[in-house]
Amino acid sequence: MTYSVALAGKGGTGKTTIAGMLVKYLVEKGRTPVLAVDADANANLNEVLGLKVDETLGDAREQMKTGASEGMTKDVFMEMKLQQAVVEADGFDLIVMGRPEGAGCYCAANTLLTQSLERLIKNYASVVMDNEAGMEHMSRLTTNNFDALLVVSDPTRRGLQAASRIVELANDLRLNIGRKMVMVNRFREDQAKGLEEALKEYPIDFIGTVPEDRALQELDLAGRPTSELSRENPAVAAAWRIFDAVVLT
Repeated sequence: MTYSVALAGKGGTGKTTIAGMLVKYLVEKGRTPVLAVDADANANLNEVLGLKVDETLGDAREQMKTGASEGMTKDVFMEMKLQQAVVEADGFDLIVMGRPEGAGCYCAANTLLTQSLERLIKNYASVVMDNEAGMEHMSRLTTNNFDALLVVSDPTRRGLQAASRIVELANDLRLNIGRKMVMVNRFREDQAKGLEEALKEYPIDFIGTVPEDRALQELDLAGRPTSELSRENPAVAAAWRIFDAVVLT
């Protein structure tokens, strides 16, 4: 049975890096194959995972607008583009929503993503979806029918407030999501007291912190996949403990 986790949070929390770590965790735990889904219009999960992407679902949407699907049904065209958009790796695959060109919202691309996921998900043991920053994806129901929602916050009151609002919106919309959890990324020990006080203000299921890490920052600045970090890295070790709670409970 497929186990699915969606990630959310405000911008700048390191959500995509955490998503990449979760993909690596699931592969190492043998919960394969894993489908990694980049549902962020500003896609960069592939960079975290060290993969090159040539096709996205957003590309397919634009090609349909220009008549590229002429001579075949929409469903047949999308099935073909879906297969072309899947990037295969060791133990996991990646699919990227991408973005439409020019003006307009991303609603059509998100609809394509949702329809494609419904066809793909049954082929995988695990699914990790990295959503765009903010809350709009909740209202569009992109983040629906998941076993877990992992909201990534930074160690600030504003970040925790945003995380709490995301969880509240998921509840208000009655989305079909199992456990809804909040973690704090880029945490420093001198922030412990302030974090403890801030957490008292928000009714959230808090499951832990990942420390600020220089090695991770250096990899990112060098343009190298942060998935290269070893299991002994403090940030990776802390993330693994959190993932144990996300996936195994």
